[in-house]
Amino acid sequence: MVGRRSACCFRTNQIDGRSSTLTMASDGRISTSDMAKESSDRIELLQGTLDMLILRTLLFGPAHGHQIAKHIQRTTEDVLQVEHGSLYPALHRLERKAWVASKWEMAKGRNREFTYYRLTPAGKKQLLAEESKWKQLAGAIARVMWPAEEG
Repeated sequence: MVGRRSACCFRTNQIDGRSSTLTMASDGRISTSDMAKESSDRIELLQGTLDMLILRTLLFGPAHGHQIAKHIQRTTEDVLQVEHGSLYPALHRLERKAWVASKWEMAKGRNREFTYYRLTPAGKKQLLAEESKWKQLAGAIARVMWPAEEG
């Protein structure tokens, strides 16, 4: 259809009966907003992907929510865009699991407090486990998508 923007959603993390989504539009960008309307356009993504990205981001040091979202967006060259409606429930879930800890602090150069999140030792351990699973999955998918030539 001319002028119609197609989108594909990736659902992640069932939280209290709600799920956050990653939405992929025809321009290749993925957002956690709920843009797609047609259920046939939705694809289930592994639970915990957003959690893994947050944990990986916090490996570099403490950050507040907006910094985390911007880091993911910049690092993925605007392909992944984490909306606050998905980010903060994920951060709270990670905090309940003791994988991140939070603390109110004054932002440098600003007269305002922000909640800064940091990775805990348990979060580092979880990140290593998730990275290992992700590498296995990516390798398995790669072998199906691009099989080695026989011969």
